[in-house]
Amino acid sequence: MEIWDAYDAQLNRVEGVTLIRGEAIPAGLFHLVCDIIVKHTDGTYLLMLRDGCKRFGGMWEATAGGSALQGESPAECAARELLEETGIAAEQLTEVGRVVSETNRSIYVEFLCVTSCEKESVRLQEGETTDYQWVSRDALLRMTQQELVTKRMQQFLQKLQG
Repeated sequence: MEIWDAYDAQLNRVEGVTLIRGEAIPAGLFHLVCDIIVKHTDGTYLLMLRDGCKRFGGMWEATAGGSALQGESPAECAARELLEETGIAAEQLTEVGRVVSETNRSIYVEFLCVTSCEKESVRLQEGETTDYQWVSRDALLRMTQQELVTKRMQQFLQKLQG
């Protein structure tokens, strides 16, 4: 059972309220999700191929990420999810945006991770990802909605500078 903190729309933790994955989130409350785009110091970006068993299976994902566990800050969540999903220890995490989704009852905190890791050291997470590739920024921005998971992710990419 995964337990989350509850937040208001301004990302203030709501004391005394916990949320449980899979249960309905009450109106006016949100859970925290962190997304991390990984940029190598050589200028390329990491893409992960989603496992075919998952929603959007077989599509490329430009972020690692997931829900914050109870007590985690956005940066702690981002660092944990990045390590779990890619094997990359965050050298530098910079918050680049926030999106409040009334539909998903989520607040997405978006991070950029700049890394000098060995590119071949990326680790796939069983049941989550089946492949990875490093691509240029131009190639990433040219990807279509049929190739790259979610419109929100494409909007996130547009925020990045260089």
